[in-house]
Amino acid sequence: MAKKSVSLSVGRGEKLPTKQGAGLTAKGRAKYNRETGSNLKAPAPNPKTEADKGRKASFCARMGGVAAKAKNGERARAALKRWNCGK
Repeated sequence: MAKKSVSLSVGRGEKLPTKQGAGLTAKGRAKYNRETGSNLKAPAPNPKTEADKGRKASFCARMGGVAAKAKNGERARAALKRWNCGK
């Protein structure tokens, strides 16, 4: 079964522009969750719980690889910065 493709746009307020740190807004997460049955959560740049610390570590590891391999990883690097990943 193929994954559902969800169209998300900066202009409709569903994604943040790169200058604001990239990533999805609450509206974008709600649309994605509604259309795919997923359960995306808000970013956890300053985790308070152990679960959030694990989410942050996992996100930073995954997105670090994306940013390194992408031709133009501008959105990935912005998301890493927003999540306080790295140095």
